[in-house]
Amino acid sequence: MIAVIPVRDGVAPTGADETICEASGQALLIGSGTSQALENLGQVARQVWLVEANIDATCVVAAVNLIGHSDESLILPATPDGRDLAPHLAHALGRTLYAGAISISDNKVSVSLHGGLSIADYSPLAPFIATLQIGIRGVDTISGTPTVASVDIAPITNTAQTSVISLAVLPPDASTMDLSEAPRIIGGGAGLESGERFVQLQNVATALDASMGVTRVITDRGWADHERQIGTTGVIVAPDLYIAFGISGAVQHTSGLGQPEHIISVNTDAHCPMMQMADLAIVADANAVLEQLAQLMHVESQVGAA
Repeated sequence: MIAVIPVRDGVAPTGADETICEASGQALLIGSGTSQALENLGQVARQVWLVEANIDATCVVAAVNLIGHSDESLILPATPDGRDLAPHLAHALGRTLYAGAISISDNKVSVSLHGGLSIADYSPLAPFIATLQIGIRGVDTISGTPTVASVDIAPITNTAQTSVISLAVLPPDASTMDLSEAPRIIGGGAGLESGERFVQLQNVATALDASMGVTRVITDRGWADHERQIGTTGVIVAPDLYIAFGISGAVQHTSGLGQPEHIISVNTDAHCPMMQMADLAIVADANAVLEQLAQLMHVESQVGAA
């Protein structure tokens, strides 16, 4: 198997290292600044091909053919670029697509279904395309220096007439970006008293250029959309900073957090799991602290509004 890693401006997506490990250290990095991205990935690769080209199925297929691995299965991280590219690759190569896999090998693919409530195992009989959920597998460190080769593919021009012109790729809006890609997340749990608190939490998160996440009990109450739910039955995340307001830290939630570099927790229970995980634990009412933070940041409050 070969891991196909989309790279933008020298940055590999979250989960690239896990995907390379799942492919036994074989990786094709495609996009812009692939050499820089490789340097930042750490010791996870054995053999790497660097392709400075557009991130599209045509270029990936051309590169795979050039390196002589056209009969290999291709796996991608289940990030926005990976999820976008995978079906195009499956169509271009006429292969089966396994989306949202939690484990991938040449003869078995396990896919999480129904919001993580069930797992389906498949036994592929031919090369396939798959996306790997991030934050589940973990990373295996490899000693030694990887074998690296640059692959030059001929410019591919599209002769079809189109009125669509790409002007720029804009940075994501933290308030709406894919939660799995968010570097900073402010989370809210059952310790926040009402749905209006989550409107306030979203406003504070936006002011801090962060994304909002929630626990399952909040989505069950209808106070936030399911796409904001962090955990084994929601989204697996890997932020640099996680701030938890009123979250006790049930294992279903914390197992979806990855390994944040910094955790701040606000809770009245000083001994709950989330407080034990925190680098900074604030023993206080999460509602009051959120209210004070909103006032300090001049964020308009929806709580108590008529």
